[in-house]
Amino acid sequence: MSVKTVPFTKDQIEKIIEKYPTPFHIYDEKAILENARRLKKAFSWAPAFREYFAVKALPNPSIMKVLMKEGFGADCSSMAELMLCDMVGITGEDIMFTSNETPAVEYQKAMAQNAIINLDDYSHISFLEEACGRLPELICFRYNPGPLKGGNEIIGAPQEAKYGLTREQMFDAYKVMKEKGAKRFGMHTMVASNELNVDYFVETAVILFEMAAEIAEKVGIDLEFINLGGGIGIPYKPEQDEVNLEELGTKVKAQYDKILGSKGLKPNIMLECGRVITGPYGYLVTSAIHEKHIYKEYIAVDACMANLMRPGMYGAYHHVTVMGKEKAPADCLYDVVGSLCENCDKFAVDRKLPKIEKGDVVVIHDTGAHGHAMGFNYNGKLRSAEVLLKEDGTTELIRRAETYDDLFATLKF
Repeated sequence: MSVKTVPFTKDQIEKIIEKYPTPFHIYDEKAILENARRLKKAFSWAPAFREYFAVKALPNPSIMKVLMKEGFGADCSSMAELMLCDMVGITGEDIMFTSNETPAVEYQKAMAQNAIINLDDYSHISFLEEACGRLPELICFRYNPGPLKGGNEIIGAPQEAKYGLTREQMFDAYKVMKEKGAKRFGMHTMVASNELNVDYFVETAVILFEMAAEIAEKVGIDLEFINLGGGIGIPYKPEQDEVNLEELGTKVKAQYDKILGSKGLKPNIMLECGRVITGPYGYLVTSAIHEKHIYKEYIAVDACMANLMRPGMYGAYHHVTVMGKEKAPADCLYDVVGSLCENCDKFAVDRKLPKIEKGDVVVIHDTGAHGHAMGFNYNGKLRSAEVLLKEDGTTELIRRAETYDDLFATLKF
């Protein structure tokens, strides 16, 4: 069972609100760094383990710079994410470009950065060559194991997913790239999202390790690295347990030694985690502004689904803390809602919480990944600020709140 706490007191957050009006997302730098070190330690057995932070989870250069302190690279999937790497100074093989249905200009950008290109389709070999006038010396392919691997509720069954190459295509792709002069090779997969079962990832690793051994035998290629992807979940609900990273590292090592080590193969291990790195250490801070008593009891806050899409989009649970009332009895049943003209604009439904009054500070947990990043401007809602709670307890504004000038800047009228 996870314990849901916040890294600040009521007095502290009220002082922060004086500087940065609600709503805003705030990220705990100290906790993020400690968690990053934990992941690295769990996989320290690998020859040269590398984590590529999934930029899409929290695309802010200040967060990327924090993770650079721990040697993290960047997993990018779009032009904007590649440009963020330029801002931070992440270059070359510190970038893994894992995209799909990729425009030519984005391949050109990644090649100019000397990023590791992770191709999502067999046909992209010729597309990349045509777009860039050459092929890289180092190439990676994304493997879709199809019915060999069960999916989960977010990504779905692999055979229904749009991502990756089939088993047969993988062998052909490596043969072709070898013939075209590639010297270094990697393999990647990503078949789950927000998965909490350690054994799911171990089973995925087994599939990749066995595939790597077959590629070595049939194509004559020793893979330089195997990227196990991301997808490690976090315990959004208090009754859920976090993924035991130490157990995961130990179990993956056992299969690595058994399947690859026994054949003299020693590829590096990579991950592209996002959610598990920053997710639990972000919080959406908002203020209660209305209460409504009709067929149900409602508390309205000044944030809305534009600030956090997951509850409305997925029906996802996010824990709620009312500051100053952490130990008060949860004897009121509320829907906590925003002002969007959509009935799914709800952060909590039928949630037992302490009595909430107008002006109370309401904190929504686990918004450090796929929170602000998934924001939008429907109803003309402005996207909120992002604040970094630094290791020394001070705060830094790392993204200002949008203004109406920002919203209307692209209009031609």
